[in-house]
Amino acid sequence: MTIPRRVLATLAGLTALVLLGADPATAAATPPPASMASIGDSITRGFNACGWYVDCTSRSFSTGDYSTVNSHYLRIRAVNPTIQGRNLNDARSGAKSADMYGQAGTAVGQGVEYVTMLIGANDACTSSEATMTPVATFRANIDSALNRIRAGLPNARVAVMSVPDIHRLWFIGKGSGSARSAWSAFGICQSMLANPTSTAQADVDRRARVRQRVIDYNSQLAQACAAYGANCDFDDNAVFNYPFVLSQVSTWDYFHPNTSGQAVLASVSYANGFGW
Repeated sequence: MTIPRRVLATLAGLTALVLLGADPATAAATPPPASMASIGDSITRGFNACGWYVDCTSRSFSTGDYSTVNSHYLRIRAVNPTIQGRNLNDARSGAKSADMYGQAGTAVGQGVEYVTMLIGANDACTSSEATMTPVATFRANIDSALNRIRAGLPNARVAVMSVPDIHRLWFIGKGSGSARSAWSAFGICQSMLANPTSTAQADVDRRARVRQRVIDYNSQLAQACAAYGANCDFDDNAVFNYPFVLSQVSTWDYFHPNTSGQAVLASVSYANGFGW
């Protein structure tokens, strides 16, 4: 059995504290932040979670204040009311990893104590397989953003979420005529979702390669977060591994999480984070 990185780090820290005579129960508790910002793409913006092709930031899994979603912000507010009103959504719909440096700069300028980052879907979900972001470029983009946060907010905590499994989106939606129509009409994620009912080997192989690209992105996110240090927490692929269902996806585009999907994303990502 592989022990998650965060567990190993916690055990090591507790051992050191015991040797030094400190109280592990007190020292192990990480104070919940009094401010936060989210960086990322349309998922973090809550796109299509409450209306037709609009951002619904109140329903964001990260910084939203919609009670049904029970975002990171609301969960933190329950234990630290001083965060009230200090939940800033710096994400932008359509963003890719290349946009993270700029968004990181915005979060730094806001002086927040906690930053969430969910990015990569748009790097893989492009017009064709050939236009996906190369893995090395993706990693360089992530490193530049994290380095900017670490330099500007050295004490802030950063939660990095894995990219969702877009291959699963194809799997659960390919049998729905409505999903197939939306994917085609709006040109959604054609690198993965083109020819959704095809069983031709070329299409099967293409989908597998796109899924592998997402897996590679997640490996780079994990490594970048580990290189950042103790103030960065990767979700150990919890978001990627979650077996979401079609009822958790917007019926306007059959791509973005709806309110139910945002609630699940909030629960899964928070449970695999800092544990406030």
